[in-house]
Amino acid sequence: GSAQRPTACVDPNLQRSRAMQRPDSGFSLAELLVAVAVLGLLASLAIDGGQRSLARMRVEAASRRLGVGLEAARRQAQSQGQPCALELGASGWSEPSGGSLAGCLAAVVASSEQQDSDAVTLQHNLPGALRFSSNGLILDGGTVVIAAPGTELRRCLVVSLPLGVSRLGRYTGPLDGPPSSSACLADGAL
Repeated sequence: GSAQRPTACVDPNLQRSRAMQRPDSGFSLAELLVAVAVLGLLASLAIDGGQRSLARMRVEAASRRLGVGLEAARRQAQSQGQPCALELGASGWSEPSGGSLAGCLAAVVASSEQQDSDAVTLQHNLPGALRFSSNGLILDGGTVVIAAPGTELRRCLVVSLPLGVSRLGRYTGPLDGPPSSSACLADGAL
């Protein structure tokens, strides 16, 4: 009584194909290099896209702050019935450094919220002091161009005379010359 086991006939080609299908215990050097290269490319694309988006947001925020500052100065002059003035510096609106008019403090406060002022450049042809009449009219005019490294987007703020109407737009002119109001085009995104 001993039981005999049936012997299985194993095809040698089948054994070879099973051995070839057996997973290795790790990745080959070529596979690792390809994976690292793909991950590096994806990471650089994400970082570059993020930096462009951040630069665009800085330009948009700075242009909105400038517009809000102008409106705050208008309201202050009108509500107090007193003329006031602003000066545009590298970091936004500030009190004028000279002249007989008081500063429009409401606009200075609105502009002081600016962060990363070094990341945004302001180029303008406004006078040293932008004056507001006691009824809220802007008495001076000019164009401001807002730009930031890392984005092609350039915004502009135009203050036109005789009534000091202001508008925001997209600047299409060169940056190497004085800002031109004719290069400030209407933008549907605003």
